[in-house]
Amino acid sequence: MDIIKVLIVDDSTVIRNIIRDALSHSPYIKVVGEAEDPLVARELIKKLNPDVLTLDVEMPKMDGITFLINLMRLRPMPVIMLSTLTTKGADITLQALEIGAVDFIAKPTVQELLAPQASFKEVLIDKITQAVTIDQKNFKLSDNLASGKVIKESGNILSFTGIKRANHLVAIGASTGGTEAIKKLLVSLPSNAPAIVITQHIPKTFSLRFAQRLNEHCQVEVHEATHGQKIKVGHVYIAPGDKHLEVVYKNGALFCTLSDGDEVNRHKPAVDVLFHSMLDFADNVQAVLLTGMGQDGAKGMLRLKELGSRTIIQDKNSSLIWGMPGKAHAISAHTMQAPLLEVTKHLLDYAGLTRVEMQDVLAKNCVGGVL
Repeated sequence: MDIIKVLIVDDSTVIRNIIRDALSHSPYIKVVGEAEDPLVARELIKKLNPDVLTLDVEMPKMDGITFLINLMRLRPMPVIMLSTLTTKGADITLQALEIGAVDFIAKPTVQELLAPQASFKEVLIDKITQAVTIDQKNFKLSDNLASGKVIKESGNILSFTGIKRANHLVAIGASTGGTEAIKKLLVSLPSNAPAIVITQHIPKTFSLRFAQRLNEHCQVEVHEATHGQKIKVGHVYIAPGDKHLEVVYKNGALFCTLSDGDEVNRHKPAVDVLFHSMLDFADNVQAVLLTGMGQDGAKGMLRLKELGSRTIIQDKNSSLIWGMPGKAHAISAHTMQAPLLEVTKHLLDYAGLTRVEMQDVLAKNCVGGVL
């Protein structure tokens, strides 16, 4: 494996030291430089030609978003954002992911640095190691951002005749690259789309803002899931960043439940927890695994498939990281794979009434059965 050259961009000497120390634990990563602001970073990029950048979301002299837009226009490269666990930090980070940042990691607390379990340094090393495997085309600045402003996306809304069976549910799991993949999937959904539950690996503060930002873009109503919330057609429920999301069936309806159990696959929320909660009604479920690092969701998807679920994975070419869908593919947990932009249509085609069924519904609702 070639040595990965990393440039650290952060105005805090303390944070730069923490990152440098964390990365020193990998024999395959070398910190080639440090910059206290984007202007210094710009010169060091030209001089040192790093493979990956770590970038503070809130920087002096030039804000992180402006710097990132300029970087993606002039010198596209993998960028890992260092963010604060605040509403402001969440907004800036989600905007950075829209622009083209590969991933983000929360700035560590003292407790996290001292914790014996999966630590900040291990997660950061994983993210940087994965970042250099991503196809360079994924870092190209989109045309919508060329003006320097993030413009709301709007998909071509697909038509949908209505769900074929009551309580039909779509369950989606995602991680690295998932915030943008989920948005691209949801923006083309009509307001009567099947109910959707989502587990995205994301911190608590971020999950609420993520749901709110999606709701601004979508015809469906997007929520951060709450405990006991009834699941309805035309609504999307996103797991809070500090709780496992599960689905229960009772009294003829589906409900969200939140649990504060241990991490599963190093994650809370975990996709496998969501998928396993639906085994009792698997034959009325479509499960989807989108881009993401790791293996979370693969085993749960396989169990759903064995019990009659339709299971879809995002294909490799359209995935930022083909980790989670790739693991599902390796164990044949999928019934089909598709490019990201085709997943929504497949979901609706499978869930919707056929033309003949729709005619029957219309006939039953017309006086004397006359259309």
